Amino acid sequence: QSDDSVKTEGYTLNINNDEINILANSPNGIYYGIQTLNQILDSSQKNNKGIILSNMNIIDEPRFKWRGMHLDVGRHFFDISFVKKYIDYIAMHKMNVFHWHLTEDQGWRVEIESFPKLTEISAYRDESLVGHYRDKPKKYDGKRYGGYYTKDEMKDIVAYARKRYITVVPEIEMPGHSRAVLAAYPELSCTGGPHTVAKLWGVHKEVFCAGKESTFEFLEIVLTEVSEIFPGEYIHIGGDECPKERWRDHDLDQIRMRKEGLADENELQSYFIKRIEGILNRLGKRLIGWDEILEGGLAPGAIVQSWRGMEGGIAAANAGHEVIMSPTSHAYFDYYQSKDKDNEPLAIGGFLPLEKVYQFEPIPEQIDKDKERLILGGQGNLWTEYISTDEKAEYMALPRMSAMAEVLWSPRHLLNFRSFNKRMKWNYLRLDRMNANYRKPN
Repeated sequence: QSDDSVKTEGYTLNINNDEINILANSPNGIYYGIQTLNQILDSSQKNNKGIILSNMNIIDEPRFKWRGMHLDVGRHFFDISFVKKYIDYIAMHKMNVFHWHLTEDQGWRVEIESFPKLTEISAYRDESLVGHYRDKPKKYDGKRYGGYYTKDEMKDIVAYARKRYITVVPEIEMPGHSRAVLAAYPELSCTGGPHTVAKLWGVHKEVFCAGKESTFEFLEIVLTEVSEIFPGEYIHIGGDECPKERWRDHDLDQIRMRKEGLADENELQSYFIKRIEGILNRLGKRLIGWDEILEGGLAPGAIVQSWRGMEGGIAAANAGHEVIMSPTSHAYFDYYQSKDKDNEPLAIGGFLPLEKVYQFEPIPEQIDKDKERLILGGQGNLWTEYISTDEKAEYMALPRMSAMAEVLWSPRHLLNFRSFNKRMKWNYLRLDRMNANYRKPN
């Protein structure tokens, strides 16, 4: 039923002897009330006549607007069936954003009709790293690897997510993490190539040339096609880990800097991001970027996603920009879940147990009180350098997704890890029914 007195995304759930009522002022509020009812049904006593429900009245609403999960399909490709299952996990946790990391140095996953080489060349690498990046000597499997999503497949994902009140935010990396693109279109690089799709993880020095107008013409066409696939408000442009070496050594980039009165290459990156923001604004979209977009000056309407700690988010919010918090310390689900690494699957490093995720507080004390409203929320990130299968993706994401979801939904004063841990036994039953390969509790 509709109830205008309930806040957006909120709901009331009433169970009495005669009926169950869910009231909300929006369809997504009703949907979240149903998710809570499912949790109650799972945890209620049962007998041979059915489920025994206690009378209760729940008034509930999310603390944060942005409750997201990320999936990197650039390092390793995941087919549409798993992407849908991943969205199901997001939905059951009352989260509302799926951040789809679609492009990387190691693979481009988006069909762009104007540039067919992106799926003919950029979507495939010659081989993949075996073992860890730090291992010496480096070993490769010798197997061609890749894949991409057609426009129809991506539109299908958008529709699937929309039915679950989830916004899909595509990420198209620039100006760095773009070597896969440059393998197909080397004229967009500073050196002119030739380049190959990267087979090694990490940061690569080949980036889009900021001095060539053709770079921005190419990206405008790409972003126009992307915006037609994804109707949501946001497009993420990456902006992280962009080495400046090529720009320092390239005449056209240095000419661009002098022409625009830019003091250094950080300001050149800021110029690049501002040009891209102009394109997105004309397309009716808002730009999101990782916190490196702060360097050299921030684009006027940009949203900052803070990953290198909270400092970038603090600076952005205090400067009047909206922020998504996803620091490595609490939100990187590619980190180990135990210090006993010999009995855990290979991971990039780090240590992020379930309890630490639950300790995440997206609003740090250093943010001015009047700017706290600019913290949109937070997000768990699943990078896949060392995650090549559906089963391992589930193992790394779950149950840490559950902790992130509760932190982003519930009022801070109600958070209690002991209570959460006790209630998780019912969540594990739901995950079992979904055949999820979650990490079992100790």
